[in-house]
Amino acid sequence: MSKIFLALIFTFLMSSCAFQTLHRTKDINYISANTQQDLPNKNLDVYAPKKASNLPVLVFFYGGSWKSGKKEMYHFLGNRLARRDLIVVIADYPLSPDYQICTMQESALAAINWTKDHIIEYGGDPDRVFVSGHSAGGHLASLIAVKEDELKPSENGKKLAGSILIDAAGLDMYGYLEETSEGEGKKYLNAFTDDPAVWKEYSSMYFLTDNLSPMLILEGERTYPSIQGSRERFMKRIEEKGIEDVTAKIYPKKKHIPMITQFLWTGGRVYKDVLGFIEEVTDDQF
Repeated sequence: MSKIFLALIFTFLMSSCAFQTLHRTKDINYISANTQQDLPNKNLDVYAPKKASNLPVLVFFYGGSWKSGKKEMYHFLGNRLARRDLIVVIADYPLSPDYQICTMQESALAAINWTKDHIIEYGGDPDRVFVSGHSAGGHLASLIAVKEDELKPSENGKKLAGSILIDAAGLDMYGYLEETSEGEGKKYLNAFTDDPAVWKEYSSMYFLTDNLSPMLILEGERTYPSIQGSRERFMKRIEEKGIEDVTAKIYPKKKHIPMITQFLWTGGRVYKDVLGFIEEVTDDQF
């Protein structure tokens, strides 16, 4: 391999911030006396560039069918996004069968509120907090986005800058479980119970308002039919209500899992879409 070629590779890696020094603070308990007493203790990790100051923040919730997953599996996401000048928060949350969706949502809200209260200590801007997630985590992110009023405001009154849903499940869990609760959907009843009122309460499409913060939806062309159908109904409702600032992008040939593993390659389209969305929103709002 020639010295010139090696020099080109080194230059590319340096220009992509591959060697930017990061600080990763692990296992921060985000449940405190200020949150509901019945929430289980859960932790989060914060990824920040060295000497970060007033950077936008992305809080990420992982997928796993509401029953599995852990934040340690997503070091790659925190590291790579933090090297692109974001503060990244990756949070654990309660899982079924021990806990149900109501507790998951309360914990996710608590993680966002902790972030807004403390992220300035890590170089983040509490007025530029974005919520994101993949699959079941995308569902939790969507609930936070449509129920933004349940968040604590920052000092200037801002609650959420925007949301990024990555192959999100459950945008219309009510419609899905109405059809499948006796079949393929039965496996989700540990999280969502067998009560249709609960299914609807935790389906974000039924809580859309004109006050929705900017939202980016990324979906694989070859994802699960349930995710595709739910997103289509969600977008139809967006259109019916005349809500602006919601963008859906379909990734050709991508399946469900590759929609998150594509973040392993920092030169991919997903970085352009995510970082471009954050930049556009922050430019418009601030």
